[in-house]
Amino acid sequence: MAGLLTRVLTTAHRSPLLLLRTMSSGAFLIHQPKYAFLKELGLAETNKGVYNGKWFANGEVITSYCPANKQPIAQVQQGTVQDLDHCIQASREAWQMWADMPAPARGEIVRQIGEALREKLVPLGQLVAVEMGKIKPEGIGEVQEYVDICDYAVGLSRMVGGSVLPSERPGHCLMENWNPLGPVGVITAFNFPVAVYGWNSAVAMVCGDTVVWKGAPSTPLVSIAITKIVESVLAKNNLPGAVSTLCCGGADVGTAMAKDERLPLLSFTGSTNVGKKVAMMVQERFGRHLLELGGNNAIIVDQDADLEMVVRAALFACVGTSGQRCTTTRRLILHHSLHDVIVERLVKAYGSFMSRLGDPLDDGVLYGPMHSQQGVDGFTATLKEAQALGGKVVYGGKVIEHEGLYVEPTIITGLPHDSPVVHRETFAPIVYVLKCASLDEGITWNNEVKQGLSSSLFTQNLGNVFKWLGPKGSDCGIININIPTNGAEIGGAFGGEKHTGGGRESGSDAWKQYMRRSTCTINYTKELPLAQGIKFE
Repeated sequence: MAGLLTRVLTTAHRSPLLLLRTMSSGAFLIHQPKYAFLKELGLAETNKGVYNGKWFANGEVITSYCPANKQPIAQVQQGTVQDLDHCIQASREAWQMWADMPAPARGEIVRQIGEALREKLVPLGQLVAVEMGKIKPEGIGEVQEYVDICDYAVGLSRMVGGSVLPSERPGHCLMENWNPLGPVGVITAFNFPVAVYGWNSAVAMVCGDTVVWKGAPSTPLVSIAITKIVESVLAKNNLPGAVSTLCCGGADVGTAMAKDERLPLLSFTGSTNVGKKVAMMVQERFGRHLLELGGNNAIIVDQDADLEMVVRAALFACVGTSGQRCTTTRRLILHHSLHDVIVERLVKAYGSFMSRLGDPLDDGVLYGPMHSQQGVDGFTATLKEAQALGGKVVYGGKVIEHEGLYVEPTIITGLPHDSPVVHRETFAPIVYVLKCASLDEGITWNNEVKQGLSSSLFTQNLGNVFKWLGPKGSDCGIININIPTNGAEIGGAFGGEKHTGGGRESGSDAWKQYMRRSTCTINYTKELPLAQGIKFE
């Protein structure tokens, strides 16, 4: 099991290490004029990957690569388990001061973090494009998401509160009170290396928690750049830097976080298989886990749907971020009367879209690379399996000859709804088109997979809208109507059911996961009545 955990925790959310050891200095992208923004973010050719109030590291020196051209960007010295221990200890010490600050004062710090992120919005988005591989508008949008959740958290800092409840006993007050947990651990994935950390850290910080972060091993430069911005805000306010610590590293660091009782909560974003191992380790010590795991998301198209909207939505839902979102549409469940016309239109849309392939940093590009060679390998293996099971590739299906890690977005028809390959999430731009006889059948197919993250129905029928939202409708954590499965807003809680893990991050009442609740009874009389009218005298 230790060998398995070493492998899976190092590659959270199916992200292998596009990392090698040392190279000649002149080869790094950070020295090229096109990538000058990297130095603007405080990055250097070699960077320390651990921060607990000071920057240090004692682990392996690794190289981060750009998936668009396979060129080295810069190097990072990772942390060790001992370095993580120093981070957690410093975080515990910083919490002593942080928890004593009024919540609105903590909100003011988070507001300043949001402002600092705004000032670096474009270069941070460019960094995401270079290191993760998503197109620049999506990279900038991801940083904007962190800014937005900071704005949300500022308001939350003046609204977090408990309840005063009616007591059955005269002269008694019954209430609920919320307090911070302490240092919380956050492990994020490669596909959203900024936003998911923002969801967790902004809310956790206003709730009174300090944060220990381990980013994805293949996007360490993003983790360092974000931490430097948070560091600058804390320093300006004479606060301990360890309010927000960072420990870049591999499986050993992730496993240590899952097992460490000093982290009462661990938020983990990654695959279902890895999440299950993390949950077991955290539960073994009776800690809390917040899991955001895999998705096998479907769009159902009812017979009265607006076809133009369907095709436009499906294009972004299926190929946006090169199919590497947790909420990417993996299955298109089409009413049989619309199947052929939608497939025809979608194939045409894919064909037109491919002229927008290119370097994610370049203006006008809409389709970038896969993040890793492992992602490309998963794409080719899944295609081979799908075709062996009888699937027909009606568009795409090839690895593109390119200096980077590019594959063709792919549409597959002809497979049964319960085919093993259809029921398994492949983190690549592959969509299976299924033909259903009715909405009820489509809902059944939507719900039959083990994952339960996001789902969408396209319909103009009001009755079907409420069927879809009701107890016999979609069983997912995100249920949409006439919009894609991806592109969630920060105001609602983000997360899913079943094998997606059940965790909720970002808005709504997700803040409750970062605090502990106490039920409090105050007797303000000289009498001592017992509950339920019990007499003990």
